Amino acid sequence: MNAGPPSVVVTIDGPAGSGKSSAADALAQRLHWQVLDTGAMYRAAGLLAIERAIDPADGASVAAALRACRIDFDWSVSPPMVRLDGRPVGEAIRSPAATAAASVVAAHPEVRACLVESQRRIAADHPRLISEGRDQGSVVFPDALVRFYLDAPVGERTRRRVRQWAAEGRTADPREVEEAIRARDLRDSERAVGPLRKPEGGVSIDTGTLDLGEVVDRLERTVRAALAEHRIVAEA
Repeated sequence: MNAGPPSVVVTIDGPAGSGKSSAADALAQRLHWQVLDTGAMYRAAGLLAIERAIDPADGASVAAALRACRIDFDWSVSPPMVRLDGRPVGEAIRSPAATAAASVVAAHPEVRACLVESQRRIAADHPRLISEGRDQGSVVFPDALVRFYLDAPVGERTRRRVRQWAAEGRTADPREVEEAIRARDLRDSERAVGPLRKPEGGVSIDTGTLDLGEVVDRLERTVRAALAEHRIVAEA
């Protein structure tokens, strides 16, 4: 029985506003790979806690709810949309309440263990995958073909987030956005499990002075060079 080609994973980690989501989507389109938005999974976990009236600070209860619920994606759309038990929740997870809950639930080791298991299962089912988040190259896929770490100065990341929200019709005080980004950076870097950090052997890219096309060009060149070095075909 042919088990199919072995899975190949490329990870893109980085703090909020570093451009990793846009870069992952664009790189996936160029390579004709699938992209896994792990941040959406944590947001879905936060939404699940809200819908089940679970205190996001109660990690054991959130994890129990996750084990009884399937978080997956609709891979027929681009980018893929996260689902809870088959129900698309792409818009709901972007609400302020779900965002706040996601930040809390993501700190629980038992919640992270559930979602790491789900992320590895998804990788096993998709032989060519780009996985983006905050601990993908350092924890979830430490043996990924290439492990990228994107970053940019806080001021630039703040401007990007304000522009993004303006495009969505949302107003934001830049000072409050910057404070929120700094606070998120601190929480992510200091948490006990899966802290935000550059993966060992990872490739760092400062996106502060690069446009999206330039960032994706660098990502693509690096990935294609690694594929050639290991004699791996780009498409499964």
